[in-house]
Amino acid sequence: GDWDFWSDWKDRRLWVTVLPIMGITFPAAVQAVLWWRYRIAFGATLCVLGLLFGEWVNRYFNFWGWTYFPINFVFPSQLIPGAVVLDVVLLISGSMQLTAVVGGLGFGLLFYPGNWPMMAPLHLPVEYNGMMMTLADLSGYHYVRTGMPEYIRMVEKGTLRTFGKDVAP
Repeated sequence: GDWDFWSDWKDRRLWVTVLPIMGITFPAAVQAVLWWRYRIAFGATLCVLGLLFGEWVNRYFNFWGWTYFPINFVFPSQLIPGAVVLDVVLLISGSMQLTAVVGGLGFGLLFYPGNWPMMAPLHLPVEYNGMMMTLADLSGYHYVRTGMPEYIRMVEKGTLRTFGKDVAP
């Protein structure tokens, strides 16, 4: 959804909860089929690599090629560390139940730290026209999306949501 497309929405609370839950479904299914039929323990990583390749092709040609949005504004989420943990837990334990519990937990818990190297530069504070905001918010103001209602932008203007409480570690 939109939480994964735009970098000014990736620092929200819902991005770090919704995307790992939705993102584990296909890697877990591919991993289960490859393990059950062939005893191959890299199904999740293979699935995530295919997904990320498709996402990069989509982001490059559709966002940069058609509308000239900068790539650092629309990059896809990094799911590879969680998929590797999922595959390693299955390889070491050989148990699908243990992989579902421990590997699924690792997949979800590694999602935000795995994306932090890409997100950290976008969390830097800047002052723009007398308002304090992040670089992600500033790019959201400059590259306006036509499908975004303007009242959302007005409500969040100057709230410093990235610097407060439990949103950023």
